[in-house]
Amino acid sequence: MQMAAKAENRNGRGRLWRRAAWGAAAALMLLPLLAMQVTEEVAWDVADFAIFAAMLISAGGVYELSARFSASSAYRAAIGLALATAFLLTWVNLAVGIVGTEDDPANLLYGGVLAVGIISAFIARFRPAGMARAFFATALAQALVAAVAVAAGMGYPASPPLEILAVNALFAMLWLASASLFRKAAREKTPAGKAP
Repeated sequence: MQMAAKAENRNGRGRLWRRAAWGAAAALMLLPLLAMQVTEEVAWDVADFAIFAAMLISAGGVYELSARFSASSAYRAAIGLALATAFLLTWVNLAVGIVGTEDDPANLLYGGVLAVGIISAFIARFRPAGMARAFFATALAQALVAAVAVAAGMGYPASPPLEILAVNALFAMLWLASASLFRKAAREKTPAGKAP
C-alpha cells in the first residue's frame, strides 16, 4: 500500500515537472516576440519562430522519451542538462555564432560536438555509466573545437581567442556536469521494473 502511494506521489510530481517544463518552453517562445516590441535589435521572421519552436519541441520530446529510461532523479537531471546544453549551443551558434559570426563556416564544427554526444548516447544504449562516458567525450570534442579554432586563427577579429576559449570552456563544463550526474545515477540503485 505504501509503495503504491509513493509511486503515485512520484508520478504526480513528474507530471507537475513536465507541465512546468512545457510551460517554460511556451514562455520562451514569447520572449523574442516581446523583445521585438521594445528593441529593433531583435527582428525575427516566421522562419526564425518556426526553427525555434522545432528546437524546443525536439528538446522536450527527446527529454520525455529519454527520461523513461530511469526513475533516477540524477539521470533525469543529467538528461535535462545535456539537452539544455545542446539547445543553447545550437541556438547561440545559429543566432550569433561562437567562432566569428553566425555565417563563419568554422561554426559547423559544433555539429560534430553534437554528433559525438548523440552517437555516443546510442552506443551507451542510454545506460547511466555509458552516458557519463558519452558526455565526457562530448566535453572533449567541445574543447577540441576550441583548440582547433584558436590554433587556426578562425573567427578573428570578430571573436578573439580568449572569447572563443571562454565560451567553449563554459559549454565543456556543462557537458562535464551532465557526465557527473550520469555517473551519480550509475551509482544509485535502480528500482525494480526500471531499466538501468
